[in-house]
Amino acid sequence: MSGGLALLGLVVLLLFLRQPLLVILLSATAFIHLVWGKGQLDYIIEDMWIGLDKELILSIPLFILCGNVMTRGSIAQRLINLLAAITRPLPGGLAVACVLSCAVFAAISGSSIVTMLAIGSVMFPAMRQAGYDIKFTLGAIMSGGTLGIIIPPSIPMIIYGLVTETSIVDLFAAGFGPGILITAVLSGYAVWFNRKRPAESFSLDEFVTAFSRGIWALLMPIIMLGGIYSGFFTATEAAAVALAYAMVIEIFVHRELKFVDFYNVVLEASKLGGSLFPVLAVALSLNIILIEHRVPQGMVAVMQGYIDNPWMFMLLVNVLLLIVGCLMTTGEAILVLAPLLAPVAAAYGFDKVIFGLIMILNLEIGYLTPPVGLNLIVAMSAFKQPFGLLCRAAIPFILLMLGCLVMVVWQPWIAMYFVTGKF
Repeated sequence: MSGGLALLGLVVLLLFLRQPLLVILLSATAFIHLVWGKGQLDYIIEDMWIGLDKELILSIPLFILCGNVMTRGSIAQRLINLLAAITRPLPGGLAVACVLSCAVFAAISGSSIVTMLAIGSVMFPAMRQAGYDIKFTLGAIMSGGTLGIIIPPSIPMIIYGLVTETSIVDLFAAGFGPGILITAVLSGYAVWFNRKRPAESFSLDEFVTAFSRGIWALLMPIIMLGGIYSGFFTATEAAAVALAYAMVIEIFVHRELKFVDFYNVVLEASKLGGSLFPVLAVALSLNIILIEHRVPQGMVAVMQGYIDNPWMFMLLVNVLLLIVGCLMTTGEAILVLAPLLAPVAAAYGFDKVIFGLIMILNLEIGYLTPPVGLNLIVAMSAFKQPFGLLCRAAIPFILLMLGCLVMVVWQPWIAMYFVTGKF
């Protein structure tokens, strides 16, 4: 008991001193090894190697690199042009095209930030020039960007699968239902909010031109996801195929990316990977020792002693995750909480796949909530807007996404249908 209190005190002290997550996790892991383990800190390095020695981890830098290639090229612009041509007859058609573009781009990038920047850099000036309300424009772009972590492939899903030993293919399949639901709700809101805007007539010539220019971009998610679900290649191989395809299209077909630009693309991806992988390595090391000392089983016993209703547990977990989403990034929250909460959820009868989707949906909303909402912070820099305006712009979209979260918790078949084929 005294050791547990000392560990909690250490973590609180490091948080008070504003230490980065890497330092906190490394300190906690070292403390556990010293107090409850065999006292040999070199075991941390051994566990880090064991944790990272997985082929699936290769998919993370490959998806990051693929997203950067597409951001530098013209795939995003061509997708936007095609979807804008389709949605022209709708009131607020450009806004609907923004949400749909985020959804399609999310299916080939795996990242919320990459999705928001790739689509937002084109859509923000276009929607403002077309006379759309600035708060609505910002909210649509930021909320649409969050689809990058719920529509497969998703880097947070890969991380969750790694730390909880859950099937990545099942997680990807489960992401389709909630992703489609959120896309439909955001698109419907875009039409309703802009219902007084005059609709434009459909132009067949514009559609044919946009389709011929965007066909290569549309084929990318079909090839990648079709290969995964047909069993033709794994998630890691899909990431490599996506990267190779994006490079061939952008360099040789679209001719928007030069070989000399690839150095900067790799450099940007390396910076992001350099900040993620040390944390991932330490978190996986901590996960190994927690399992060895049966910490999750102990948490299950304690929780079941106080909470006997599975839905009360789920309510408390959702509140916890919404709060955590305001304070931590999605990757950090999954690395810290998923190994502890997933076994507890399983003890209450919740499948690890559906729990993972619920966890990611909660943390997806965290991208829009201060003070650590990544989409808010990145949008402030990218679109040169004050943080307060961005927070106000996000409010109606947060409420819509909360409604979608409630629907998925209440009707889990929305996510699990694509896994089990059953309602």
